[in-house]
Amino acid sequence: MIHSHKTKQLSREMNVRNALLRSLAVSLIRDGKIMTTSAKAKAVKPLVERLLTKAKTGDLAAKRFVNAKLGPVCGRNLVEGVAPKYKNRAGGYLRIIRLNDRKSDAAEMVQIEFV
Repeated sequence: MIHSHKTKQLSREMNVRNALLRSLAVSLIRDGKIMTTSAKAKAVKPLVERLLTKAKTGDLAAKRFVNAKLGPVCGRNLVEGVAPKYKNRAGGYLRIIRLNDRKSDAAEMVQIEFV
């Protein structure tokens, strides 16, 4: 039995999966919304919501934590640009909207965006 696996594997090794989730998170924070597959959106949603909750405090430790995860440019954008909009919101910062299936392989496509 497999216990304590909270993240989907997405058919990738750990380092490649972490890089994929990091790039999806950076694109989502930079653009405000992205179009991706359902599995990838469900995997990146908890990561971005955790980072946004941490960034809402705005202290130095939170800035350093977010910068370590996303890089200095995207971290600054999250702490100074996105987080103040959700200062009074307790959670649920992202929404996933289902789109048409992808024609090439019929993968379920979704759009993930900030509320």
